[in-house]
Amino acid sequence: MPLQNRVTPSGEIVATTARGTFMGNRGILHDEAKRIVRQSRTNMWLTCRLEFKGRRRQVMSPGSYTELFFLDEAVALAAGHRPCGECRRGQYRAFIDAANAGGFRIGGAKDLDRFLNESRRRPRRTAPITELPDGVFIANGDNDFRLVWNGALRRWSPEGYVDPVAIADAGFQSAVVVTPSLSVAALRAGYPVEVHPSAGDDSDRDEPEARSVERRS
Repeated sequence: MPLQNRVTPSGEIVATTARGTFMGNRGILHDEAKRIVRQSRTNMWLTCRLEFKGRRRQVMSPGSYTELFFLDEAVALAAGHRPCGECRRGQYRAFIDAANAGGFRIGGAKDLDRFLNESRRRPRRTAPITELPDGVFIANGDNDFRLVWNGALRRWSPEGYVDPVAIADAGFQSAVVVTPSLSVAALRAGYPVEVHPSAGDDSDRDEPEARSVERRS
């Protein structure tokens, strides 16, 4: 039975046997039986590497933060998370710089977490798809999340992206934007989001791909 520790683009925490390529943290969300009992314990929602300095963790240990997992960084950003300032220091600085270039005034982690918390609490807006930058998620109905990437919409699934369709052939011009506005601004300003290989990304990756260390049920 898989643990409930995988995050969808909407931020929901679900159970699935599929693996992820990034880990996340919102504080202690589980009880002694490793059941999710809350959605958040802090405004600091992080996206972390799966491996960092050889550290090893037992997933959902008593009294320790709940390890969450994402298909990729684009999903993490859509869910309202941001790069960790320790294990992803370069990406953290790049994210702040991009958000500031997009109109925000972020001096450090406290500012970032406050602005991002406000951003993910706002009602979702509808926008023309052609005006959205790569790396943003839209919703095409209930539980149908599409990644905007390289001129196409790619449907998210726990295992990877499927059913790519050119934006011009999607059959709709506007959609509900799932990714919080701060992260949309950072992506628009050039933040180099990392996406799962199933999206067709052939760029060099700065961080290791997922290994078999994600879950210990």
